[in-house]
This record gives sequence, C-alpha cells and structure tokens, in this order.
Amino acid sequence: IKAKDVASASSKLQADIDALKLPSGIEVKFGGVTEQIQETFTQLGLAMAAAIAIVYLVLVITFGGALAPFVILFSLPFAIIGALVALWAAGETLSVSALMGALMLIGIVVTNAIVFIDRVIKKEKEGLSTREALLNAGVTRLRPILMTALATIGALLPLAFGFESAGMISKGLGVTVIGGLASSTLLTLVIVPVVYEFLMKFRKKRTV
Repeated sequence: IKAKDVASASSKLQADIDALKLPSGIEVKFGGVTEQIQETFTQLGLAMAAAIAIVYLVLVITFGGALAPFVILFSLPFAIIGALVALWAAGETLSVSALMGALMLIGIVVTNAIVFIDRVIKKEKEGLSTREALLNAGVTRLRPILMTALATIGALLPLAFGFESAGMISKGLGVTVIGGLASSTLLTLVIVPVVYEFLMKFRKKRTV
C-alpha cells in the first residue's frame, strides 16, 4: 500500500474479505503493518483506561472525596468529541498518532477542571453557597484557564499544520490535542459547573 492511511485500506480490505464465502476451516488474518497497528490500538486503549483510573484515584486522594473527581472527569467526553470533530475537519483518520494525542488529552484536559473545582470548594469552605462559589470561580479562573489552553494550542499548531519534518506522524497528534482541548475548555466552563451544582443538590437531598 503506497497511501499513508494504511488503516483505512485495511478496513476496506477487511470488508471485502467478510463478504467472501470462505470454506470451513479457512481463516484470513492480517499481518505486517496492519497487525502492528491493531496491537498498538489495543495497547493504547488499555493505556487510556489505566490513565483515567490513575487520574481518578489521584484526584480522590487529593480532594478527599469522590464527588469532585467525578465532576472533573466529566470534561473528558467533551475532549473526545472535539478531537473527533477536529480530525474530521482536518481530513485525518483515527490513527496511532491520534490515539497518542487522546492519551495526552486525559492529563491535559482535567487540569482546567481541577483549577475550577478547587476554587469552588475553597469558596464553599469560606461560607459561600454552591451557586455563589461557582460564579466566583467562573470569574476568577476564566483567564488562567483560557491562557493555559491557548498557550498549549499555540505550541501544537506547527504539528497540526505539518510544519515539522515528521508531519505525517505528528499531524494527527496535534489536531487531536488542539480539537479536544478547545472543546473541553469551552464546555468545562459550562457543563462542569452545571453537573457540580446538580450533584451537590442531589447529595443535600439525600442527607436531609
């Protein structure tokens, strides 16, 4: 295969093979680069699952409870959505490079939510209501969250545009991280506060 998108070519070939009526006892397997890609996808999938579990465990230990870490992890699905949209817009496929970018996103994206929720908890301890604490955190943490996201996106633009010599390898990574970080940053400032307030109200009702 001379095209750079080996995974797409393999999937089309797999569809053709599935359409064949093979005799009993005959099995078709892929080897070479396709086999390596499949193994890498599996390994990266396990690494992403382990990363999410480790991040959650660290957050539980740090915050001393499970509620805040659970809310923080709500920022991850929006990162994946943004990453997929960015890959589609850039004409990139879900490659090994893109999955490596998704793995990086797990650590990068939760940072904004941590900064936000930490401020909320601090203000709640000072006596503010949940709504007041969320509004205060939204005002005081907006600038550092946007600055961090924009700085990271700016640093990855050369990779996303393929300016580096290894553009074929790194472009998918850059596009994935930029798309995921952009969507999660915007939605973290909206969805995370809503989820946090909802869960706080639910917990108060259960304790009453």
